[in-house]
Amino acid sequence: MKLRIITYNIHRAIGLDRRYQPERIIKILSDHDADIVLLQEVDEGAPRSREQDMAREIAAELGYDHYAAGHNVSLRKGRYGNATLSRYPITRERNIDLTIGDRKRRGCQHTAIEIPTGSQSSTHLDVFNLHLGLSPLERQRQAGMLMRSKEFTDIDQNAACIVGGDFNDWLSRLRALFVEGMSLRCATDTETRLRTRPIKTYPSFAPRGGLDRIYYRGNLRAISAIPCRHQIARVASDHLPVIVELELNS
Repeated sequence: MKLRIITYNIHRAIGLDRRYQPERIIKILSDHDADIVLLQEVDEGAPRSREQDMAREIAAELGYDHYAAGHNVSLRKGRYGNATLSRYPITRERNIDLTIGDRKRRGCQHTAIEIPTGSQSSTHLDVFNLHLGLSPLERQRQAGMLMRSKEFTDIDQNAACIVGGDFNDWLSRLRALFVEGMSLRCATDTETRLRTRPIKTYPSFAPRGGLDRIYYRGNLRAISAIPCRHQIARVASDHLPVIVELELNS
């Protein structure tokens, strides 16, 4: 069966015009109609976003029956972090702390999702939704923390697994760790004989860096990967969403 996955740093639904307009994010996500959505920078209870629970409200507007929020940063009022929306049941979820020292708090949300494959059968999909730090050394240490986490090491190497989100990895320095160290393949890179080219997603109005990526392994096969080309996406957030089609072999 085919699965459509989106990863999107929504910048708290505050666009480049400095307006809080979650309806733009909802419009973009609705048009692409993914099975699983990985969101970063999702507010809950913050005045800048009208104190809304954005994960719950976006999920409700789009008809996702299942969602989980992993909050990383506490504000004077409210908090924010990552959120995963799913058409299929989320059977387990946990937020993995990837904070390094006294740097800004970062995390990776792990969800276990049951994908129906027949009238009475299903298959298990582990999804890791992350947002890494701004410095190269910080990101390397965070990737190592994820690789050694119980949530990741407990997964059979042949089982379906997705790692996606905002890697903040301008120069693809983490690629070898995810590909060689974690035995993942990158759905959002185009590989040639001499180099790999990530899909560019940042800044949204004139993308130069491939910060938003989706890796996968196990009984999954990449079919396609594209950035969102909607005109509204160039202002709705400072990142573009990436849409990936995967085939899941039961």
